[in-house]
This record gives sequence, C-alpha cells and structure tokens, in this order.
Amino acid sequence: MPDVEEGLCFGTPAFYLRKKLMLRLREDGETLVVKFPLEEREATIDRDPDVFSITDHYRNHPVVLVDLLAVNAERLGELIEGAWRMLASGKQIAAFERSRDSPD
Repeated sequence: MPDVEEGLCFGTPAFYLRKKLMLRLREDGETLVVKFPLEEREATIDRDPDVFSITDHYRNHPVVLVDLLAVNAERLGELIEGAWRMLASGKQIAAFERSRDSPD
C-alpha cells in the first residue's frame, strides 16, 4: 500500500501510515492486529469467529485480531486495504484510486 512504513511495535513487525499503527504481528507470530472500524467489529467476529477475535486489551481500540492460519489471502488483502484506507488522507486515497484505474 502507498506510503506505508515498516517498523516495530512491542518488538514485533508492524506497518504504519502517517505515523499511525495500521497493523502489527503479535508475539505468537500467527495473529495480526489490524486497524478496523469499531462499529463493524462485533458483527465481523460473530460471522467468522475462527478468523476474527479481540482481547480485553484491544476492546476500546479500533482493531480486530486476525488468525493468519485461518484467513484466506483475498480476505487478508481486503483487511489490509481497509486498514490503510482508515488512516490514509483523502489525497492518498484519490491517488491510489487513480493508479488503480489507469491502464498499465
């Protein structure tokens, strides 16, 4: 995703956009913390509890935990793009959309 920077968060690999956490790998190496709309989280977890969860630590944060061993690649890509869009500026989103629409 455009303008994403790699870094560390609590000693694990993480990705940031505009200096804000977009996603990070948890210490178990099998769970990804993904920026996610709070208002959609409960329904998403209810629909697919084998893939999505939350812990008390993250209860008040706009994130969802994703089991990397259970999620398929297409859904993971959608989650990553959604996390990026939550943090991207309107200008970044517009440029991204233009780049998607332009022929190679």
